[in-house]
Amino acid sequence: MQTLPFGPPRYLSGIIESFAPYASWLWLVLGLILFLVFFRTVMQLMGVVIIPEDRIGLVTKKFVLFGEHKELPSGRIIALNGEAGFQSQTLAPGLYFWKWIWQYEVTLQPLSVIPDGLIGLIMSKDGGELLPGAVLARRVDCQMFQDAEMFLRSGGQKGRQASYLTPGTYRINTFLFEVTLAKMTQIKENMVGIVTTLDGAPLPEGQIAGRVTEGHSNFQNADAFLAAGGSRGLQPQVILAGSYFLNTWFVHVEEIPMTEISIGSVGVVISYYGDEGADVSGLDFKHGNIVAKGHKGVWAEPLGPGKYPLNTYILRIEHVPTTNLVLNWANARSEAHQLDKHLSTITVRSKDGFPFNLDVSQIIHIPMIEASKVIARFGNMNNLVSQVLEPTIGNYFRNSAQDSDVISFLSTRKERQASAKEHINTVLDQYNVNGVDTLIGDIAPPESLMKTLTDRKLAEEQKVTYDTQRMAQETRQDLEKETAIADIQKQIVQADQGVQIAERVADAAVKKAGGDAASVKLNAAAEAERVKVIADAEARRIALTGAAEAEKILAIGKANAESYQLQVNAMGGDNFTRTKIAEIIGRDKVKVMPDILITGGNGDGTNSALSGLLGMKLMEELGGKTNPAPVPPPTAPQQSFSATPVKPFDPLV
Repeated sequence: MQTLPFGPPRYLSGIIESFAPYASWLWLVLGLILFLVFFRTVMQLMGVVIIPEDRIGLVTKKFVLFGEHKELPSGRIIALNGEAGFQSQTLAPGLYFWKWIWQYEVTLQPLSVIPDGLIGLIMSKDGGELLPGAVLARRVDCQMFQDAEMFLRSGGQKGRQASYLTPGTYRINTFLFEVTLAKMTQIKENMVGIVTTLDGAPLPEGQIAGRVTEGHSNFQNADAFLAAGGSRGLQPQVILAGSYFLNTWFVHVEEIPMTEISIGSVGVVISYYGDEGADVSGLDFKHGNIVAKGHKGVWAEPLGPGKYPLNTYILRIEHVPTTNLVLNWANARSEAHQLDKHLSTITVRSKDGFPFNLDVSQIIHIPMIEASKVIARFGNMNNLVSQVLEPTIGNYFRNSAQDSDVISFLSTRKERQASAKEHINTVLDQYNVNGVDTLIGDIAPPESLMKTLTDRKLAEEQKVTYDTQRMAQETRQDLEKETAIADIQKQIVQADQGVQIAERVADAAVKKAGGDAASVKLNAAAEAERVKVIADAEARRIALTGAAEAEKILAIGKANAESYQLQVNAMGGDNFTRTKIAEIIGRDKVKVMPDILITGGNGDGTNSALSGLLGMKLMEELGGKTNPAPVPPPTAPQQSFSATPVKPFDPLV
């Protein structure tokens, strides 16, 4: 390779020489780059326009040829009929011809993207005039503002549009439309959205809010709201928790907490909006109108415990406790409801001129059905306390204290409390309030009087103390005396115990003897009674047996007598006698002659008895028996017999 005299330096020569084999390729790449750089210009020179996929082409016509419209109508900035200026039609992605660079200018514009959570508010730079008093242009069919020509030909109006773009990608002609991003409206939990519309018909006369309008999907369809005759301003309708596509040029939303009615209370609704309603309180209630739900005034039916999505700009809720409510007239005490925060200890003056303070607690109850009447009468609970309870209770105790001195007031506290309860309950019944109880708390008499009473009480207590001490000394003396006596009491007690023991032993012996005697008596009496009973029974038995035996003997005797009489008649008296004697001797084996005959005496019969006794004694010594033989009882009438034992008796003789 030949080096030029004025060529590159030596170190560059080596580099150029190293790229020499690739020179043809380098020239090709360089030519391609130059082609790409000047391609658009070349294509425009040829009247060809290419619109990429992520762009749209905004067309500006620089001039018009002969025979075409030359000027835009007055007041218009967008050409509809081929006039020079901004064209209504845009170029979608693709290839277009006959767009000569000397007549048309094509501006590549990015697509309009509405991200999630946002909406696109549309401002039109051209179109018809808004209606008088209107703020927003009505919706026209224009494919979501992607067809500017359709928008203008359909009567689209210039200015802020009632319609908006939801999240997505759009081909918007920015010559005509300006897109402003705005956040979606979100209402959090336990909150409510108060809506104020910025366009619409004027509010009805005498109303603070527009009438209820339906069909606008929670104010998301502004055109439907306006077409239905919705009024601008505060709306009675509210929107609940959620996300909404709201045109912020159309509505203003204020987020407030939901209305909560706590347990133990009700909410009386006072409505500042609605038609005038008929009074439903009755003829006896003359302190304000009570109306049905939905009308202007105090609603007859209060709201129970719970949460309510209420528009507090047109409604006011007065919370009325339905449980027992305690109000304290005390400087140092106030309840959680704070209705008694302005109440203080009552200062009264007694009959004897002493001022003193007393704390009072009043318990009241407002029935649920009477809550609306209480609010209609007083407006709120604070007015009830300040206008009725405070003067009633304060004046009662002031009047009551003037009829008594301080000491009497203190001593009759219970009776005065009962009287106060009765009086205050009577007063509260006139105001639809129930009085539950009236309680007198701390009573603070004057210090000077209290000092006098305290000194008097101390003196009385000292007297009691002295009397107690004196009695203690007397008791101590008695104790010492009793202790001395107790020291010798042991012997006395032993002696007394000995005497008591002896007496008790003697008493026991006497009682035992008495018991034994009584026992013997009882036993003897029992035995005598037993013997008597046995004897009586035996006597009755013997009597009965004797009577029976007598009858038997009598019968037998009669029979024997008759038999004997017959025998005597038959045998004769002497023969019959001899026969019966013989039968008896033979039957009973009667010894007619004795075994031993003892005789003695002098023959003249003297000393015969002595001789007989000697004979008997002799028989005893010999082992004999002196018992005479038993003589059977006679079976016949006793007759006198005499026999001479000289010779054997012959019954047949």
